[in-house]
Amino acid sequence: TAPPGQLEESPEDGRPQQSDADKRKLSISDIVDLQETDFTVRIQPPGTESFELQVSGQMLVVELHQVLMEHEITCHRTCFSLQLGGIVLDSLTDLRSMGIQDGVLIKVVEDSYTVRDARLHLRHVRDLLRSLDPTDAYNGVNCRSLSYLTFYTRGDKGSRGASEKESFDCSPPEYILPGCKDRPLTPLQPLRDDWKPLQCLRVLTMSSWNPPPGNRKMHGDLMYINVLTMENRELNITSSTRGFYLNQSTAFNFNPKPAVPKILCHSLVELLSQVSPAFRKTFSALQKKRVQQHPFERIAAPFQVFTWIARHGDHTLDCVRAEETHTSRMGQDEHTAGQSRDWNEELQGCRELTRNSLQERLQRERSIFKTNSDFVAAATRGAVAVIDGNVMPLNPGEAPHLQMFIWNNLFFSLGFDIAEHYRPLGGNTAAHAAAMCDLRGAQAYASVDIEGLYTLGTAVVDYRGIRVIAQTIVPGILEKNQEQSVVYGSNDYGKTVFTHPRFLKLLDKTSKPLRIQRHQVLDHSSSPVELCSGIETKGILGNDGRPYILDLLRTFPPDLNFQFSETEERREVPKECQSFGYPRQHHHSLARLFDCVLIIVIMHSYFTFVENVIMKACEAVGSVSDSCFDIRFNPNVCSPGVRFSSECVEEVQRQRQLLWDTAAFLLSNQIAAVRISISEVIIRSAKHIFRTYLQDVEPAAFSAAVSHFLNCLLSSSSCLTDSCSDELLSRRRSRRRRSHGSRVTLLTDSVWARLTPSELWGRIRTEAGVYYHYTIDRCVESVDGVIEKHSLQRISLLRELAIKTGIQVQLREYVFESRHRPVFGEEDVINMFPVVKHLKLTATDATRLVQHAQVAVQQGLLKDGYELISHALTLFSSVCGVLHEDVCMCLRLLGRICYILGEYADALSHQEKAVMTSERMKGIDHPQTIQEYIYLALYCFAGGRHATSLHLLYRARYLTLLVSGEDHPQVAQLDSMLGLVLHGLMEYELSLKFLQNALISTSKYHGATSLKHAHSYHLLATVYESKGEFRSALQHEKEAYSIYKSQVGENHDSTKESSEYLKSLTQQAVILQKAINHIYSNRPSACIPPPKFSTPSPLTILQQLNLTCGIILIPLSAKEIADLRTELKGNNCRQQP
Repeated sequence: TAPPGQLEESPEDGRPQQSDADKRKLSISDIVDLQETDFTVRIQPPGTESFELQVSGQMLVVELHQVLMEHEITCHRTCFSLQLGGIVLDSLTDLRSMGIQDGVLIKVVEDSYTVRDARLHLRHVRDLLRSLDPTDAYNGVNCRSLSYLTFYTRGDKGSRGASEKESFDCSPPEYILPGCKDRPLTPLQPLRDDWKPLQCLRVLTMSSWNPPPGNRKMHGDLMYINVLTMENRELNITSSTRGFYLNQSTAFNFNPKPAVPKILCHSLVELLSQVSPAFRKTFSALQKKRVQQHPFERIAAPFQVFTWIARHGDHTLDCVRAEETHTSRMGQDEHTAGQSRDWNEELQGCRELTRNSLQERLQRERSIFKTNSDFVAAATRGAVAVIDGNVMPLNPGEAPHLQMFIWNNLFFSLGFDIAEHYRPLGGNTAAHAAAMCDLRGAQAYASVDIEGLYTLGTAVVDYRGIRVIAQTIVPGILEKNQEQSVVYGSNDYGKTVFTHPRFLKLLDKTSKPLRIQRHQVLDHSSSPVELCSGIETKGILGNDGRPYILDLLRTFPPDLNFQFSETEERREVPKECQSFGYPRQHHHSLARLFDCVLIIVIMHSYFTFVENVIMKACEAVGSVSDSCFDIRFNPNVCSPGVRFSSECVEEVQRQRQLLWDTAAFLLSNQIAAVRISISEVIIRSAKHIFRTYLQDVEPAAFSAAVSHFLNCLLSSSSCLTDSCSDELLSRRRSRRRRSHGSRVTLLTDSVWARLTPSELWGRIRTEAGVYYHYTIDRCVESVDGVIEKHSLQRISLLRELAIKTGIQVQLREYVFESRHRPVFGEEDVINMFPVVKHLKLTATDATRLVQHAQVAVQQGLLKDGYELISHALTLFSSVCGVLHEDVCMCLRLLGRICYILGEYADALSHQEKAVMTSERMKGIDHPQTIQEYIYLALYCFAGGRHATSLHLLYRARYLTLLVSGEDHPQVAQLDSMLGLVLHGLMEYELSLKFLQNALISTSKYHGATSLKHAHSYHLLATVYESKGEFRSALQHEKEAYSIYKSQVGENHDSTKESSEYLKSLTQQAVILQKAINHIYSNRPSACIPPPKFSTPSPLTILQQLNLTCGIILIPLSAKEIADLRTELKGNNCRQQP
C-alpha cells in the first residue's frame, strides 16, 4: 500500500479520486478521441484567397473566432460570423458536434457593427498597433507580461555546426564571474530589437464630436474617430453599422457627410491602408514581426502578472485607455458599458453544469476557470477603485477603515476588525490574517468540489497598505441581518450554535478529503449540536435556494504552538514543544496547520501505522477507524468559548493530544532541518511595518513616502532628502513666501516623513521578536550590520520587499553603498500594484492523469508515462489555456522524458514552452523560471546548440545572483555546468574559474566528504588534464578517489572509474616527464611519444552534465528505444497546433 501522500510535482491534491479503473480507462480513451479529432479546414475571408487552418474537434466556434482575430491574414477583422454551407455556426458549440470534417470550407462573413462591436474593433486595432510594445507588460495591464527567452535562443538553431566554436565569444559579462560583487539591474530586462515600436500612426483618438446626434444615428453612425497619419494628414473617420469611412468634419466644424473619394471599408485597418501609404507599409512590417513572435509570447495570460522593476517609458496618447478610465463608466465592464455581471450566479451556475462525461467535465471546468479569471480581474479593479476613493461606501458615516462597499455586483470589505468581531482573536491583526485563512478554506472546499455545496467567489487584494476582501454576494443576504440568515454554525464564537441537516449531510461528504472530524459541541442551552466544520463556518440558505458556506477561516486545525493560554495544562504539552519554549503568545490566534503540513504529519503517522498491528496502530496514531488508516482533526477542539458535552471528554482529549503530537512533530522533525533565513524575517517584518506606515500617507505623497521608507531600510546614507512634493512645493515657494498652503504643510509635517533608519530598524527588530519569535543580535545596531554579518544583498532585499508589497521601481543601477546621497528618489518609485491572492483552479481529470503518469515513470514505464502526461496536457490546455502552471509542469515532464529517450529536438520544444510559460506566469526572475532555464540549457547542449546553452546558463547564473546571491546551493550546480560547457568549448581558464567556485560551494553545502564534492574534484581534474597540468589533475582526482572509496567502497563503479582515471593520469604524467627530460638532456635517442592533451567529446561532457543535474539514464535495448521514439513522434504529431 502506498502512503497517502502527494507525488512529486503533482498538482494540488485533495481532488476527488475515481476508484473505478474502468472509468479511468474510459476517460483515457475519450481523451485519445479528443486528440485524434484534430483536422484541417479551409477558411475563406472576404475578398482574399482561402487558407488552411488546423483545428481540434473540441474547439468552440468562439475560440475559432478568436484564433482568426490573431491570424496574420484575418487579424484586422473582429465583427464577423462563421458560416458553413450558408448556415451561421453557433459560437458556443464545439466543431466536432457539428460534424465538421477535414477539408470543409468555412466562410468568414462580415456582420453589421453595433456600438459595442465598434469599440471592440477599435481596441483590437490599438492592440495590433502596439503588439510589439512591452509597455502593457511594464504597466501590468491587459494580462500582458514579460518574456526574454527568445532574446537568448534566436539565431542559433544548430545550423552553425562545427564552426560555432570558432565564431562564438564565450566570455561572460564581468558581473557573472565568480567573486564579483556587482549586481547590475539593467541586464534583467535587456533591450530587444524586435520590441522596437513601429509607428504606424501619429495619433488615434476618439473625436470630440461623440456621441453622434440623433439624426446621424438614423443614418447608422456609431461613433467618430480622429487620426493623424505619418504624413501629418488629419483624418476624421465615421464608424457606422456598415464599417468605416472618412467624413468632412474638422476640429471646429461638424460635417458627417462622406469625404471624397468615398471609401467604405469594413475594417479600420483596410481604410487606413488605402488612405495612408506609410500606414500600409509600416503595418505590413509590423505584421511580419508579430507573426515571428512565439505564440506563448503573444497570448494573454489568464491572470495579470506584475513586474517589480520596469523602464520608465513615455506616456503616449491612447484613446482606448482614456475611455476605459472615464469617470462616467467607472465600475462597469469595459466591453458592456452600463451593464453589470451577476458574478455569484455565473460562478454557481458554472458549478451546477453536468459532470457525467469527460466532455461535460471539461466544459464545466473551462467555464468555472474562465468565470473565476474574469471575477479576479473585476475584483482587482474594484479593490483599487475602493482604495483610490472612487467607490461610494455603503456606510459613509463610519470611520474609513470600517466602511464596506458594493461595486459591480461585488462586496468589498477591508481587513480591519469591524465592530470588534475579531477582538477575542487578536483585533486588526487577526482580521488581516483571517482573510487569507478564509481564502485557503475556500480553496480547500473548491478542490473537493462536492455537488450541491456552494462557496462564495473570493479574492484578497493588498493595495497601498490595506487589505481588501472581494466576495460575490449571496442572494438576499443584504436584505436581512447575517444573524437571521445563519442556519448552521455560530456567529458569536460558540455562544449560539445552529445545525442543519442539509448542511450536515453536505459537509460530511467533505470530512474525509479535508480531514475534519465530525463532532458535537454544546449550544447556548447546553444541548449537544453536531458539526462537521469549524464553529465559525456559517451556513446560509440564499434566496436562490442554494446552501452557501462562508467564513471558512477555521477549516484547518490550529497550530497549538501559537495557541498560548494561561489555563493550559503544562502536563499535556509535549517535552519537544516545551524545550523550544512553546506554546507562545502570538499576535493572533488564527495560526493554522495547512494542508501541506498535514500531509507530512499523516505520512509520518502512516509509517507508524504499518509497522504495528492495525488495532494498536489505530489507537496510537489517532485513527478514527479501527480497521483502516484514517486521521481527521477537530478544528474546534481548542477554540475559546466552544463547549463539549461530558460524553465527548475522552474523544476531545484524544483530539487535543493529536494536535499536540502534530505540534511536537513539526518542531522535532521539520523545522529543525531548515535553516532560518534572516533575510526573510527582516523583509516580512518590514512588510508589516510598511503596511501600517502607508496608511498614514496621503495620495499626493505616495512616491515620496515609499522612496523615504526604502531609503531608511536600504540606504547607507545618513542624510536623507526632504521628502516633500517637489513640484508643488517649489511653485508655492516662488510665488508665496508667506505660506506654502495647508497641503504642503501636511506633507512636510506628516508622520511618515519623520521616520529614521534607526527607528525603522528598532521596529523591525521588535516585530521579528514578537511576531516571528526571532531574536536579532543586540550588537547589530542597523540593517548595515545585519547585511554585513549574514552576507545579505541589498538588491535581493529590495526585490523581495517590492514583490511582497506591490512596489514597482525604475530600472536603473542603484548605488547602495553611497554615504553622501540617498539611494532612492521620488522618480524611482514608478507605481504600486495590487498583490492579489485568489483560488487556483485546474482540471481534475488531468490532475489524476499526472499522478498516474508519475507512478508509471517511477516504475520505468516511460511509454505509459509519456502518454498519460500528453493526455493531461491536452486536458489542462483545454480547461486553463496554455499559459498555466499545470501546463508548464506537463511540458517540463514531457521534455524530461524526451531527453532521457534521446529525442533532443522534442525535449527542446517542450522545455522552451515551459520556460516561456514560467516567465509569463511567475515572472522572469522567479526561482522556478531559473530552474527551467537550467534544464533548457542542458537540452540545448545535447542538441548541439552549445552557444545557446552557454547563453542560457549565463542568464540563469545572473538571475540566481540577483535573487539570492552567490552564497546559494544552486550556484554550485550552475558553476559545475558552466565549467563543463566551457571545457567542451576549450575555454580552460574560464572553465577553471567556475569549477573552482563550484568546489568551494559543494564543500559548504554538501560536505567535504559528499559525492557531489568528489564529482567537483573529478571535473577539475579533467580540465587540468586538458591543459597538460597533470600534477594538478592527479592531486584533484586523488581527492575524488579518496571520497568515493570512503563513501561507497572500492567495488563501486564510481570508485573503479576514478581508479582507472588515476592510472591514466599517472601514465600521461610519466610520458610528459620523460619528454621533458629528453628535451633537456640534448642526447639523441629513440623518439618518445608526446603526451595526449585530450579534450573530452560532447558526449562525455553531456554525461557529466547529466550527473550534475541528477539525471540518471535508464539502460534500454535498441528495440525498446526505437519503439518509444515511434510512439513519441506519433503523440507529438497529434499535439501540433
